[in-house]
Amino acid sequence: MELSEEWKSFFPVGSSTVAPLLLSSSPSLPLGPLLFNPNPNSLSLIFSSTTLQPSLHYTPCLLPSRFLLSSHPSSILPSTASSITSLFSSTQQNDAASPFLRNRLHLLTYPHRPYALILFPAGDNDHKLSFFTLRFEDSRFHTQLDTNGDVFYASTGSLHRILNISVNPVTDYDEVDGVIGYFLATTLYSVHWFAARHNQILDRPSVVCLGYKMFKTCPVAHACWSPHILEESLVLLESGHLFLFDLECFGSGAGFKGTRLKVPWNDSSESKAWLSCEFSWHPRILVVARSDAVFLVDLRLKECSVNCLMKIEMLRMYAPDENEQFLALSRAAPDNFYFAVASTSVLLLCDVRKPLVPVLQWVHGIEGPSFMSVLRLSDLRSHSKEDNFKVASESGFCIMLGSIWNCEFNIFCYGSILPFRKGSVTSKINPAICAWEVPLEINLSGHECHCGSCLLRKEFTKDALPEWTDWQQKKEIVLGFGILSNKLAALLTEPDENGGFTLIRLTSSGKFELQRYHASWAPARNLEDCPDQVLCLNRHLLYPMSDEDYKFPKNYNYLKLDYLYSYAYGGLTRFLVRKLKRNFQDAHDKEPFSAEVHELLCEKLNACGFGQLRSCPEVTSVFNDVKLPTSLHEVAWRRMWTDLPMELLQLAFLSRAECHKVIGNLDHNRVALESLAVPELPQLPPFFLRKSSPHGNNDIVGPVIPFPVLLVLNKYRNGCSNLEGEFSIETELSLKYKEVMQVAGEIAVSAYGPTHLDDHAVSLAEDRDETWAGYSKPKSFLLYRPVSFNSSAAAADHVREKSVYSDANYDTFISHIPEKKSTEQTESVGQEIFDDLSPVELRFDAPAKKLEPLGLKAYDLLKRQMSKWQQSFDSYKEFCIQSRFEKK
Repeated sequence: MELSEEWKSFFPVGSSTVAPLLLSSSPSLPLGPLLFNPNPNSLSLIFSSTTLQPSLHYTPCLLPSRFLLSSHPSSILPSTASSITSLFSSTQQNDAASPFLRNRLHLLTYPHRPYALILFPAGDNDHKLSFFTLRFEDSRFHTQLDTNGDVFYASTGSLHRILNISVNPVTDYDEVDGVIGYFLATTLYSVHWFAARHNQILDRPSVVCLGYKMFKTCPVAHACWSPHILEESLVLLESGHLFLFDLECFGSGAGFKGTRLKVPWNDSSESKAWLSCEFSWHPRILVVARSDAVFLVDLRLKECSVNCLMKIEMLRMYAPDENEQFLALSRAAPDNFYFAVASTSVLLLCDVRKPLVPVLQWVHGIEGPSFMSVLRLSDLRSHSKEDNFKVASESGFCIMLGSIWNCEFNIFCYGSILPFRKGSVTSKINPAICAWEVPLEINLSGHECHCGSCLLRKEFTKDALPEWTDWQQKKEIVLGFGILSNKLAALLTEPDENGGFTLIRLTSSGKFELQRYHASWAPARNLEDCPDQVLCLNRHLLYPMSDEDYKFPKNYNYLKLDYLYSYAYGGLTRFLVRKLKRNFQDAHDKEPFSAEVHELLCEKLNACGFGQLRSCPEVTSVFNDVKLPTSLHEVAWRRMWTDLPMELLQLAFLSRAECHKVIGNLDHNRVALESLAVPELPQLPPFFLRKSSPHGNNDIVGPVIPFPVLLVLNKYRNGCSNLEGEFSIETELSLKYKEVMQVAGEIAVSAYGPTHLDDHAVSLAEDRDETWAGYSKPKSFLLYRPVSFNSSAAAADHVREKSVYSDANYDTFISHIPEKKSTEQTESVGQEIFDDLSPVELRFDAPAKKLEPLGLKAYDLLKRQMSKWQQSFDSYKEFCIQSRFEKK
């Protein structure tokens, strides 16, 4: 399908539709490897301290509604409880994980030395600003701490938790003031500005607070630095108010006032949450994100103008969830005209010059994304041995999107294709920007295996935890990370084949780690951390691992499934014959069959017309057991079971006490292998119509031996000792199916005319007064195929012809039609009166009872309602006419 350039961007990458802006690597478009795997040999511990370990064991987040709705009904009216609960609904969202939604680790590279300053919150309530220095010398790194071997601390002047840190490095170093960068720290109601310096005399880092601002009436939503003017920063409150601050106006350690920007939010809604803000291509042009829209704020003129850049309603085609909302915002590349915004389901790359038209879209598949950063591809594929993909690295970009709390991160690569074309000039808006490959996952922990078995084990472990416990409390997770600059990374490692990057991470156990990631063509499996690395079965892995040693004895019971294995690969006959020949001499030593089982099976067979002395029962006798709708497959199985001699039937059915005795011979610890009990309702084996219920040791259970095994034993018992090459179980089953189908066509009336069974047309007479072999009764069986919402013969044939899978053994049903009662008969008050409500005969697995007057009254009401429904349902009326069923 040919699409214009503007329409191509409306088809997201990763959805069920074809994405026209998705490109893959090819000889004409050498993108290079875009997957990044951690190098296990490069993992190094920088610093570790239990005092830096944040507390993840918080009080469970129990909403007020849980207590209000569980209170006494007379204490609070439901409307009052709902109104009170609504007051807390917005503030309770993600409260449990809110301190860990943002990146807790930030790097500030020295502009004049091979040093890096590591910044992170610490303290009992994360109210302190902590830092230390990494020095890179002689292909090694050194950690600079204070004189006590601890990290350095700087105070914000309050005990409020630091929620976010934003770093602003300087490019020109001044030895007079020694400033290497600025950063700001936000709490719930305040913003604090700091300057990071290097003390030349003490040769150590220092952090000085420049000022702060308290917002007493409204929480802080986001704060960011200007990429145009070093000293300027922007603060967004949850009310939508914007403030602009300038570092030149600060007094040392004093509170100060910023400039409130007068922005006319005409469509402001209290139910919508303000998320983030960023500077655009001009110092007075801003991008502000709300949960339902993204706006462009232009402050260049005296009157501020606001334009909508993106609406959440535009994502409904690929994100139909009513709770879809924007969650994260970031400046993007190749220049400041671009920005990236992530919603619950979709990631968008946008251009402020093209409102309401995305440049690119991806379906990200991340639960609750809260972190987003845009990087150059050259920063992720630096320090390579042979730069075969230099053009792609210099022109490509990556969006790293993920969730810190859920430990999920994906990399979304994109770039222009014009640099690959010789003689091209990139001067137009949006110069053919396309997605490079599908989104790829990155493992930031560095020491986890992401194979299928490990992922399944991880999900099962999550489900096993109590509702009030988060799985993040039970394992080590990454709470923050930063990518080391290319210059510093080159001082540590040898060049990679295709380049890579060096990551510094902070874990929940208080460890700082450094690890190298290299660009790869395929994901790597971390065998050192994979429990499935050993190919042989380790029985200790059958039980979930825990932090404490298991204090009780472990007993393992194994099932030998060699019969099932042989049957699955078509060698059951050969396997059983060899077993029988080898063990035939021990057969005479076995105990005789149970008399109780013998009597019960004879009773069941006699009730269905099968005597004990039967050589080859008539096929038509099996249909006497058909009352409820039954597939021909089930009828064929009953026919084959009745062909077995009583000696083999007694092998398949045992008393429950005998089952425990047999299992006890296998192991002194009994295995819980239970079979269903034989029902009291008269029917043929294998007793399809029965329910699962507790039973005692005197009950008969089974079948405990699969029928294919019994079939081979029967042939061997009849003198066919050489069955390995001439007996096929599938052939025997097919012959019985055809026999049952043939008889079914002779004894039953078709609801939809002639029926084709097993590719042979079987004529089913329309006259119900015709008799069938051995009986003088009219035909009392109905043969039909269920068709959803349509019962006409033409429609049924059409469905069968168009069906992807059709098998007459399974989708053809036969049922017994109850005989019409004469009007002269005495009115029945038993269970048989329900026969008038259904075209099939009902069977009750309960003692026969007569209905009392109150029961008859309820039956009359039920019958009127049922008749009303039957008269209004055209498909049912057509079914009754064609099957000759008439209601009284």
